[in-house]
Amino acid sequence: MYSEVKERANAAGELLPGTPGTLVKRAGTGHEYWYRSYYPLPKKRSEEFVGSVSDAPAYELMLARIAHSEWTAKQVSALSKLGYQVADKGVAAVLVELHNREIFHAGLVVVGTLAYMSWLNEYGAVATAARTQDIDLARRQRLKLATTVPFLSSMQATQLPFASIPGMPSHAPSTSVKLPGAEGLRVDILAPGRVLGEIVAVPELEWHAQTIPFYDYLLDNSRAAAMLAGGHCIPIRLPEIARMIWHKLYASTRRTNEPSKAEKDLVQAVTLAAILIEQDSAPLRESFLHAPPALRSAALSRLPRIESLLAEHLQARDEFRALK
Repeated sequence: MYSEVKERANAAGELLPGTPGTLVKRAGTGHEYWYRSYYPLPKKRSEEFVGSVSDAPAYELMLARIAHSEWTAKQVSALSKLGYQVADKGVAAVLVELHNREIFHAGLVVVGTLAYMSWLNEYGAVATAARTQDIDLARRQRLKLATTVPFLSSMQATQLPFASIPGMPSHAPSTSVKLPGAEGLRVDILAPGRVLGEIVAVPELEWHAQTIPFYDYLLDNSRAAAMLAGGHCIPIRLPEIARMIWHKLYASTRRTNEPSKAEKDLVQAVTLAAILIEQDSAPLRESFLHAPPALRSAALSRLPRIESLLAEHLQARDEFRALK
């Protein structure tokens, strides 16, 4: 079921934002027109122009797109009941907009907890996924866009009230947007850099990114995948699972002032490793040998805690022990 949903999403082209909606007829200036009436947000209704009542191809095309959207929403609901990871509607709004602007196709990669959730789905694995109010997006190099696609206007096109977050220090450019409120959804743009937290320009998005060490390693050879969110299945890009495991173990050793986030990184890395080892242990072993020395050292330094987490998964525990 998941594979079919992904396949149809990839073949669909642009995705309809919000709910599937319905077609309504409006009269004006002596003519009649079709509009798609839908909800981009639960408390907000919008209308999208389709064409005049005489434009049969436009009408039929929108009917087909609405039918696809309805079908997808039913499949995503069924997958959620089966234990698949489904992000909320706010995440869906952001990812659909980025997909429709072909920014993922151009090389933008979903990282962080959303990437972890997607990898659980890719393997059909049932595991507890911490809910997140962050969408972490990263680019390894200049995105292959035909023209500049301003990031802030892309976020505001979701009809969600995103605003840029002031940089730190105050004169620094912003690298994030956020919805109002302490728990409001936040979208961060990240990039490789030798020093954590430096600000670099992303001219093709008219935006800036915050640097993360070893993101050049993490983002190399990213692959096409999908994210279930709201009632949507959105084509995205993910880091390779093995690279994500080693980078998350590294990140868990660097969050000295954020113990809860460090533990989350560690648990996610170990969970993905156990899933991968159940399929085939060779890729994890090979990727460890080719990982940067700092990432290998970080993984070895966490072995006692890793072995504790894998007490009930003996094969995975022994694979980590063999790395010494």
